[in-house]
Amino acid sequence: MTAIAPYRSPVTPGRDGFAQLLRAEWTKFRTVRGWVVGILVAVLLTVGIGLTGSSGCGFNSNGTGACPAAPTGPGGAAVTDRFYFVHQPLTGDGTVTARVTSLTGVYSPSGYTGAPQTGPGALKGYRSGVQPWAKAGIMIKASTGQGTAYAALLVTGANGVRMQDDYTGDIAGLPGPVSAAAPRWLRLVRSGNSVSGYDSLNGTRWSLVGTVTLSGLPRTAQAGPFTASPSSMVLTQSLGTVATTGAAPTIATAAFDHVALSGAGGAWTGTSVGGGAARPGGGNANVNGPGNAAEPFNGGFRPSGTAGFTVRGSGDIAPNVPEAADGSGTSPTQVLDIGTFLGLIAMVVVGASFITAEYRRGLIRTTLTAAPHRTRVLAAKALVIAAVTFAAGLAATGVTLLLDVARAGSAIPPLTALTEVRMIVGTAALLAVASVLALALGVLARRGIAAVSAAIVVIVLPFLLAYIPGSLSTGAQDWLLRIFPAAGFAVSQAFPAYHQVVAPYQPNMGYFPLAPWVGFLVLCAWAAVAFAAAAYRLGRRDA
Repeated sequence: MTAIAPYRSPVTPGRDGFAQLLRAEWTKFRTVRGWVVGILVAVLLTVGIGLTGSSGCGFNSNGTGACPAAPTGPGGAAVTDRFYFVHQPLTGDGTVTARVTSLTGVYSPSGYTGAPQTGPGALKGYRSGVQPWAKAGIMIKASTGQGTAYAALLVTGANGVRMQDDYTGDIAGLPGPVSAAAPRWLRLVRSGNSVSGYDSLNGTRWSLVGTVTLSGLPRTAQAGPFTASPSSMVLTQSLGTVATTGAAPTIATAAFDHVALSGAGGAWTGTSVGGGAARPGGGNANVNGPGNAAEPFNGGFRPSGTAGFTVRGSGDIAPNVPEAADGSGTSPTQVLDIGTFLGLIAMVVVGASFITAEYRRGLIRTTLTAAPHRTRVLAAKALVIAAVTFAAGLAATGVTLLLDVARAGSAIPPLTALTEVRMIVGTAALLAVASVLALALGVLARRGIAAVSAAIVVIVLPFLLAYIPGSLSTGAQDWLLRIFPAAGFAVSQAFPAYHQVVAPYQPNMGYFPLAPWVGFLVLCAWAAVAFAAAAYRLGRRDA
């Protein structure tokens, strides 16, 4: 009997692994011209904004429309540092104490659009009142130069006692306004580079407000009382529109007594930090009233009573916030977001069609027959579309941001390297996750038009409604950017919002209600839920 050998194919059997699925899906993507063209269109749309758009210069304190370079603080970020300082050298450890008995000022209730004027009519339209974040208190500062390290304990117009340091630090102390009937005692204690702040109602019982460590504080620092008053900005809100009527300089006057400085000696010197020359000896005519014809917004001081001063100042000590009254420049987020938004629409279409095209042509049956593990097929598609859109987005957003920064020059305050990396990589990740969300919607809808429409409704439309002024109320816009996938755009925010600086913190100004990575996580949560629903649906129904 003759034995018949079994047939053996000369073709090496292929592997049915995830790597092979990835290769197959990548081959599908790169061989379909429409998908490749769609990605290229997304890149061109994003970069096109960088080529044609440019960040302008927002409000600035001098009202000229120019973009003056802001000083940089100890951490390298741009800051606002302009106030009047009465000081003596403090060598080594020491204590500065003062009581604040009043804080008054003048401001413009209708805003201001021109440069500060001089002469008797310069304060026409001004009225008595103190800005909510006007500041008067005591300070230990590395020097009288702008941007140097400092710690201050101060009273404010409407935010009680605060301990602030290095422009961004802010700790609350005693609440309530200051007056002759309700004065505030303030004390700063220096020990090396550590400064502790204490406040009191009576000068006997003291409470610790906070302790901070200042980097680079020299052995001989400057210490004493100061006054600052931020420019007023009138913000009017109608639906989603935040209108501003200009930045008006203001001035505040504070009364100090029981001023004591241990570890120092010599005469008190008055310095207009950020403008003006030092005035030794305490004499300054401008402190006598806001209507001085020489320069109504000059600061100054004069001795009063026993160990007391009246100190008058204008300006602010705070982080530089683009679009704020005393801020300089604008945010590159505005240009980057417009380009990203246009590119995202194209990538959403590609992401949805990456699966709906197979449903439309009936090829999904072939795909699932060749790879029966349906969840693995979906995961492979998601990884391919995410990788492609991330790579394209990385190149597009990187070029757009770098072009805008290069074109705008000093109009954009300095960005840290970490911030630039987060904006570029985060925005690319936003495009990748959005494309995966569109892919999942494509599985659920199985039709291209329905899937793209759903993606438009959950991603594009909320962003438009939140971004376009006047479309919705401010509260509704914040709500959209907190719970919808459009929250992911927060990852492109260049500068943080600060509660101690008044500014139009709106999406079209480059600010979002959620922190950058928190907003991105909201988008990721939507994509994860949609992907899980798509995997469940794909595994439970016929193709």
